[in-house]
Amino acid sequence: MDAIGILPKRTKWCVHDYWQAYLKYAKAKHALCNAHVLRELTFLVEQYQQTWATEMIDLLLDIKQTVEVAKGLGDEALAEEQIASFESHYDRIVDKGLLSNPTPEKTEQQSKKRGKVKQSKAKNLLDRLRDHRDKELAFMYDFKVPFDNNQAERDIRMTKLQQKVSGGFRSDDGSKVFCTVRSYISTARKNEQPILDALYSALIGKPFSPAFLDTYMAE
Repeated sequence: MDAIGILPKRTKWCVHDYWQAYLKYAKAKHALCNAHVLRELTFLVEQYQQTWATEMIDLLLDIKQTVEVAKGLGDEALAEEQIASFESHYDRIVDKGLLSNPTPEKTEQQSKKRGKVKQSKAKNLLDRLRDHRDKELAFMYDFKVPFDNNQAERDIRMTKLQQKVSGGFRSDDGSKVFCTVRSYISTARKNEQPILDALYSALIGKPFSPAFLDTYMAE
């Protein structure tokens, strides 16, 4: 990740699945992918009948819908009262979950070993939701933050598909060219540029480049 050179320079939002390695980039603003969180919550409901998890699923989807409606109306943020209400509801659900999933105590045999006692999946998720509420609800605080990182996963889908179709890239140069072309097309599409026009511009030596990217690369 350091070699790619993006995350070390990143100062704006990064939406991810809470892989600890991402959090070492302290200059960036971190948000948790709610698609991943919803999958974890669904697992706890189906496998362990955790009622608080059902409530959290409903709350997150309710906030998502509220934000989408606000965006549709042209609003740039939710009202402070709405935010406070959602935060209070969120905290109550987490507290309810923690009561049902207390920190495990060490047995006599475990006390002889170093390190923490292994926690349940529910407790691990609850600790994360409690300690990183700002990251979990980043999409509510800043409308520019997406609810999940599905866009990033869609962007790499064609690369994985290419690997399956061809059985892998034949050379490093070939893979670099493929990734360069796919990245360029994806950037043009996100900036509402006609793809054929963008490709033509690249072929004549005048590739499309969004203004913010020019500023970022200059830094």
